[in-house]
Amino acid sequence: METSSSVSNKTITLEEWNGSSPTKLSKTFTIKASSSSVLITRSGARFTHVWRRLLQAFVPEGFPSSVTADYVPFQIWDLLQGLSTYIRTMLSTQALLSAIGVGEKSATVIGATFQWFLRDLTGMLGGILFTFYQGSNLDSNAKMWRLVADLMNDLGMLMDLISPLFPSAFVFVVCLGSISRSFTGVASGATRAALTQHFALQDNAADISAKEGSQETVATMIGMALGMLVARLTIGHPLAIWFSFLSLTVFHMYANYRAVRCLALNSLNPERSSILLQHFMETGQGHILEHIFVIIIV
Repeated sequence: METSSSVSNKTITLEEWNGSSPTKLSKTFTIKASSSSVLITRSGARFTHVWRRLLQAFVPEGFPSSVTADYVPFQIWDLLQGLSTYIRTMLSTQALLSAIGVGEKSATVIGATFQWFLRDLTGMLGGILFTFYQGSNLDSNAKMWRLVADLMNDLGMLMDLISPLFPSAFVFVVCLGSISRSFTGVASGATRAALTQHFALQDNAADISAKEGSQETVATMIGMALGMLVARLTIGHPLAIWFSFLSLTVFHMYANYRAVRCLALNSLNPERSSILLQHFMETGQGHILEHIFVIIIV
């Protein structure tokens, strides 16, 4: 809150700020006092104020100057791929529950519980093994592991979708899918942390991470609603289910590819260092980092 006053005009101006940035002026109140009356005037559109308040729940403080230029395109493609994932999750979960025996009189609670337990157990063990063997490589190869994580997630959902087709090997199929998703959880979480540090220009990684969580929540709710609609429309129609799933999977991989292509990382890993050194040896130019960090999928 900043206050300025003019004694001669008997006017007090109150300014409400939502941060230190010059663009964070929210509204201004002007109080004019006389011997007989007090006039309060407010400037600033109410809609603009509400929109700014709403936007604060989804974008970092100081946006866009507080993040890198590749933050917005990456988030757009990332949210689109997440949306397709949530829709497909409804289809794969529906198939998985059907394979377990939900809705069938012959199915037993203990049998379904045991199968679900094995599925979760193998996923946990798979996540630990993946962290043990690849945990130290996730930061330096964030782009590659980002793509690998989503590919493994697609494989996991595919395993759930085909599980009803192989009742004799059901446990093996769903356990394989659970292991694939465990790789996704570890790789996606680790690479997301590395990318958040890349986006942060004002030591605001925590704020960026929190706002990314809000964006993901909205995408999840929309994706679940659309997924329920798609599942409802395609129930009992295997061809429609497979067409929807495969179409969304293709779009999911395309969106992930575009998201990764948007990134312009400003750190060196072995692959980028090799490109830099090769270029230097060929041209003798050393000031070419800005050309090396653009659109490299390692």
